[in-house]
Amino acid sequence: MRNEILRVFSFYFFLGKKSARTKVFFMISSASALLALVIRVYHLAGNWTETGQVIFQNILMVFFLQFLIIILALFYGTSIVAEELEGKTLPYLSSRPVARAAIIIGKYLAYLSLTSAIMISAVLVSYFILNLDQDFRLADFWTAIRYSLVLFLGLAAYLSFFTFLGTWLKRPILVGLAFGFGWESIIQYFPGTTQKLSIAHYLKSLLPQYITSSGKLGFLFIRLEPTKSVVAVITLVLIAVIFLGLASLIFSYKEYLFED
Repeated sequence: MRNEILRVFSFYFFLGKKSARTKVFFMISSASALLALVIRVYHLAGNWTETGQVIFQNILMVFFLQFLIIILALFYGTSIVAEELEGKTLPYLSSRPVARAAIIIGKYLAYLSLTSAIMISAVLVSYFILNLDQDFRLADFWTAIRYSLVLFLGLAAYLSFFTFLGTWLKRPILVGLAFGFGWESIIQYFPGTTQKLSIAHYLKSLLPQYITSSGKLGFLFIRLEPTKSVVAVITLVLIAVIFLGLASLIFSYKEYLFED
């Protein structure tokens, strides 16, 4: 099935690169670089005393963690099946000598690659705008890579979950919005083990926890009771694998009806 997955991946990756949707989300992600530039100018004018690291984590990472990766995963994940139904291309795909599971996995990997490129480019550009100066060190570069890897894990987990919703539900976008911007935005600030029922909790557990000049942890770490890094990584990988497996299983056996 590996060759089938690669064929599906190649087709949808190159098709997705040229799509209007990808261009729109690239422009949305570019807002982070514009915001970073405005903050940097404000900082250089002496109106902000925090370091670029703290500013990035408390402002830009909120944008990436609680908006960009969720919106990317939501619209790409729920469209994996929906776009085939709307375009009435599902019968054509099903008639090809390609396993149904390979279609889901191949499209998932293609969209994960596209959204990762959009997200990581935005992270690196905005990070370097805020931190690239005479005090910049090699360790700062690895911090930027760490941010990118954490967000990649989050994107993989969210995209897998929303792909599962797209194969299971008739109107997955509404449930996805409620989960991504309702449940995930609220439950992560609950004390105790309840916060571990959110993907965002494990992502925040992997972030470096910078201390502001006031001695208080940043906004992202309010009420955070972090999970150990190894456990957080394993949990995120399991979420991605389990929900992608469920999506593949559902798509392999479910009969989809077209709407006029």
